[in-house]
Amino acid sequence: MTARIGVIFPCNEIGRDNGAVVAYTQAAEELGYNHFEVFDHVVGEPGNYAGRLWREPFVLLGHLAAITERIELTTGIVILPQRQTALVAKQAAEVDLWSDGRLRLGVGVGWNRFEYTALDQDFTTRGERMDAQIDALRTLWREPVVDLDLGGERISGGGLDPRPVRDIPIWVGGRSRAALRRAVNRGVGWLSNFQDHLANDRDAFLALRAALVEEAGGSLPAGFGIETWTSPGRTDPDTWAAEAEEWAELGVTHLSLRTDESRSNLTGGEPGPPRTVDEHIGLLTAYAGAVDLGAR
Repeated sequence: MTARIGVIFPCNEIGRDNGAVVAYTQAAEELGYNHFEVFDHVVGEPGNYAGRLWREPFVLLGHLAAITERIELTTGIVILPQRQTALVAKQAAEVDLWSDGRLRLGVGVGWNRFEYTALDQDFTTRGERMDAQIDALRTLWREPVVDLDLGGERISGGGLDPRPVRDIPIWVGGRSRAALRRAVNRGVGWLSNFQDHLANDRDAFLALRAALVEEAGGSLPAGFGIETWTSPGRTDPDTWAAEAEEWAELGVTHLSLRTDESRSNLTGGEPGPPRTVDEHIGLLTAYAGAVDLGAR
């Protein structure tokens, strides 16, 4: 068993340089990585993680769809409850159509109350809202005429055009019991958000995976996916292959690389200096040389 290995876009470090974005993305595809994952923050306060430089995920992935051919395009996550449901359905459908069915839509409730206020949504009811939104997205993608009432969002007697030609896979992020329940009841995968290293995360991961199975009634649905992250810049290259193999043995289907050093809480201590795009690509290249990415 092997995990599908992809990359997380280091937006905070190279996100303002359009040429660097293209170079990083195309390098990831050429090296054989399975997926390219982007995060989501619309607005944020100075000094706050959400206030850093973030590209808009659907616009970015729409652009990347035109300059790539194979790599899966992933959100990890879009903060769904702060966004208009029909607009997300339309944007996701367009990305999926332009990429010939390469979108994997990761969604979550988020944590930043500031964004919810700015986008005129209720932070306190975001979980309940997202449950309804996930169901509504699938209805909008499948039916030409819908009748939906999401409390303030009323869609009746019409729908989207164009619609995607397939069911866009929806993955759910989060570690709360509600998030795990949502992942198995409404999603086809779980974005676990573990981002330290296997030695430190193993026990907590296994405990949450057991809770996930429990929420699923004793066994996960066939084809259900689980994603976690790794930070190869903070570990010994001699351990990379063994780590990837052990994550797969623990049930991880998708392993994503963080090549940025902008967050000190990954393993504790001080963050390293920002990497240049060439240094990011160099780390991707070194990892691909040490770990068999397989035929993706």
